[in-house]
Amino acid sequence: MTEPAAKPKTLSQSPLFDAEFQGRLEDLIHWRRDVRRFRNEPVEDALIDDLIGLAARAPSVGNSQPWRFVKVTEPGRRAAVIENFEACNADALGDYDGEQAKRYASLKLAGLNEAPVHLAVFCDAKTEAGHGVGRKTMPEMLCYSVVGAVNTLWLTARAHGLGMGWVSILEPVAITEILDVPDGWVLIAYLCIGYPEEEHLDPELERAGWQDRLDLKGLIVER
Repeated sequence: MTEPAAKPKTLSQSPLFDAEFQGRLEDLIHWRRDVRRFRNEPVEDALIDDLIGLAARAPSVGNSQPWRFVKVTEPGRRAAVIENFEACNADALGDYDGEQAKRYASLKLAGLNEAPVHLAVFCDAKTEAGHGVGRKTMPEMLCYSVVGAVNTLWLTARAHGLGMGWVSILEPVAITEILDVPDGWVLIAYLCIGYPEEEHLDPELERAGWQDRLDLKGLIVER
């Protein structure tokens, strides 16, 4: 006698996050890295869409869902973004002197040339969704909501074997113009996504001697 087929789990069923899952989730958080070195291997567009769909499940102030995702595929636009990064990076180098300047110059701070996927994430600051709930005293919560979606994307990408790098050495206004997005969209993140060339538990900047992890005890206070 055959066993009856198990009923498929639906979103209405509350899952059990047991100790094994909790351990795996902890591993995922530890192994989530800012990736700058990518293999020359394409990523299926359908997978990126699935990951964006999961990122869009992140919480948002007033359920406003202000995130807007731009897939940057046009070579000319990509080249313009890379040019902007190189100019900003050269300017940032001027902020350091001596050995620190040499160390900064040796750092790999973006994977723009290698990453198969460029994804810009914006906040629609003019959205009417959410009807302003939670934003009167803290309007910046719109942008913070987008940051939450980016972090969700980062973790889900890692869970699917992809690496992601957040490039912050860019001029937001210039990138907004390069990508020709609607008025009122504010750049939150420019992301490089692809299969990582290498895997490391420790952050790249820690391995390069730029900055160690801070002691958690110094980051927690009681009042």
